[in-house]
Amino acid sequence: MINYYIEQYGKRLYGLCMTLCASVPDADDLYQETWLKAMKKLDSYNTDKPFEPWITKIAVNTYRDMARRKKRSPVFDSFATTAEKDSVLMNVAVSDDERKNKEIREAVDSLDKKLRMTVILFYFNDLGEKRTAEALGIPVGTVKSRLNKAKKILKEVLRDEYGL
Repeated sequence: MINYYIEQYGKRLYGLCMTLCASVPDADDLYQETWLKAMKKLDSYNTDKPFEPWITKIAVNTYRDMARRKKRSPVFDSFATTAEKDSVLMNVAVSDDERKNKEIREAVDSLDKKLRMTVILFYFNDLGEKRTAEALGIPVGTVKSRLNKAKKILKEVLRDEYGL
């Protein structure tokens, strides 16, 4: 049965993992860990409800757990300092579209965690308000409120960046 779900929802789930993690190794880990947890919890899945919000919620919660562990870890990547990492990233040649996408991604990444998760699920993964609410375990009104607040913040950040 799990093979059916992986076939049906695997690509979208991996896209979510990539959006959340923004690195292939971390996204791979998140993807694998999400399916492992789903397999363990499959007995608790209510087949009367859509599967995608259920697996998305597992992925979001797993991402939160991984982020907490990473934050507590003294060595979380191969760079000695954040300045070293930033220096390497700044020297990578990118096109204007890639640069704009990177700046938009950075603007989204700068949002408060709750706003960021809501924006990613709603806009980047096209879950809609109801499924985003289900995935985050919050009311639809809260999703609407968070999206509105995030849009205002992003508009200001990008206005400064692009002179809008």
